[in-house]
Amino acid sequence: MTMKAVQCLEYGDPKNLVVNDLPDPAPGPRDAIIAVEAVGLGYVDGLNVRGAYQVKRPLPFIPGSELAGTVIAVGSEVPQDLVGKRVMALAERGALCEKAVVFAAQCTPLPEKFSSVAAAAALVNYSTAIYGFETCGHLQPGETVLVLGASGGVGMAAIDVAKGMGATVVAAASSDGRLAACVKAGADLVVNYSAPDWRKTLEGVLDGRKLTVIYDPVGGQWSETAFRCLAPGGRHLVVGFAGGEIPKIPLNLPLLKRASIVGVDWGGHVRAAAGAAAVIFQRMIDLVNEGRINPQPAATFALEETPALLTRMLNRENIGKPVVVIGKAP
Repeated sequence: MTMKAVQCLEYGDPKNLVVNDLPDPAPGPRDAIIAVEAVGLGYVDGLNVRGAYQVKRPLPFIPGSELAGTVIAVGSEVPQDLVGKRVMALAERGALCEKAVVFAAQCTPLPEKFSSVAAAAALVNYSTAIYGFETCGHLQPGETVLVLGASGGVGMAAIDVAKGMGATVVAAASSDGRLAACVKAGADLVVNYSAPDWRKTLEGVLDGRKLTVIYDPVGGQWSETAFRCLAPGGRHLVVGFAGGEIPKIPLNLPLLKRASIVGVDWGGHVRAAAGAAAVIFQRMIDLVNEGRINPQPAATFALEETPALLTRMLNRENIGKPVVVIGKAP
């Protein structure tokens, strides 16, 4: 038996990805085989294809890691009752395929109201936001949060999670169209940070509110400007550097503001603490069940559209989180 899978045969442009027929995978003793229904894609997936990520995946490889689907087989050391359950999981050996191999311990069963498409859209971005706001940022109801790069998949998740935790959200993005998408996603206020003096604009938007938390997946020139608007005692959450430049914030600023710069490395947290991923995944499901967050993909695509989709992501042309649907995903 064979399955269809996207393969990266050489590092470089995503347009060189191919869809091949590969042998069906067999589970190792602690593995589960998942009939993949939906795969969430992020900027990092494009970097992996380029060979530009900090850890290169050995060639050839199947891109993608965020999936949801139904368990169809398990290894000898895995309870058989996992078979038939719809789950979400991180697939370290690739997700853009019809049947993926994952470690069974990383499978989290999904409730009926949490669709596979929504779970694939949420897996990494929402986990990062929950970990960032709750564990790293200690966000409290009534606080005001500035989300940089708010129209991307990472930013949209941050808007939803911060709103679910009772915060007022200011979304920062680079165009009126992107800001409109942020408002639709739940942002209370918006600011266009492509304007020459967007700090003054932000201060006007805040209208006397204390900016207490910054969620920053962008870096570059925007980080210092945002930090200068942070209220004393505030927290600047460093999520990533999608802007391409690591900022150099003068340390006198956090000193004078008595403010914190906190790294939000959810992946590092998961690697360092056994069982940490399952805790965050369950927290996400609880928030979904409580109606406090509502993960949704920005758009869905077919497996064969992956090369063009990753190209658009690397060119920063996407709004929100795209999901590749394989088969008939519930």
